[in-house]
Amino acid sequence: MSNRTITITDALYDYLIEQSLREPPVLRELRAATAELGDIKRMQIAPEQGQFMAMLVQLTGASRLLEVGTFTGYSTLACALALPEHGEIVACDISEAWTALGQQYWQKAGVGNRIHLKLGPAAETLKTLLAEGQADRFDLMFIDADKGGYDTYYELGLQLVRPGGLILIDNVLWGGAVVDANSPDKDTQAIRRLNAKLAHDPRITLSLLPIGDGLTLARRNDQP
Repeated sequence: MSNRTITITDALYDYLIEQSLREPPVLRELRAATAELGDIKRMQIAPEQGQFMAMLVQLTGASRLLEVGTFTGYSTLACALALPEHGEIVACDISEAWTALGQQYWQKAGVGNRIHLKLGPAAETLKTLLAEGQADRFDLMFIDADKGGYDTYYELGLQLVRPGGLILIDNVLWGGAVVDANSPDKDTQAIRRLNAKLAHDPRITLSLLPIGDGLTLARRNDQP
């Protein structure tokens, strides 16, 4: 029994991965290819987080997903593999090079037709979706992009995700830096502001989980 989350040591993390990770070979290959990019590989989500997100897709019965921040497409692929045949993901990113790597594995996995990549500033893409009548049309949204834009993506996402839909926000613990209220780092302060806002936002039901670098689950309430 424990009244707080257990500390994950390296040995315990290895055990967790060994006993629970069911990573399809194509996802493992994409993770290995991303690792070859050097230091920016840290931008990729942890494999156990990808597996958890895929389970959320299945548990919620989601068929239309929205992603802000695709990088090399690991989270995109994990979720696409969990979608029903008619499902789709709108994936937003600004890098043609990084997403090109992901597209190779999306096609290899046979789910490339489920993923619609939108290159350009994500806020503009989200506004365009709203202008096209896509409000309340998405079941699940994943935000994992520039931290200064998180609040904007969240607010636009609340309009795009249907009542009862789920918004996932990555890096909300930011390596533990969020506990420092005096940090001069702009990304840290942006995440702290959003976390504080979400803690008291009546529009959502909230859970912040210590998986990966911290993952917030925000369910859009049926009523404000």
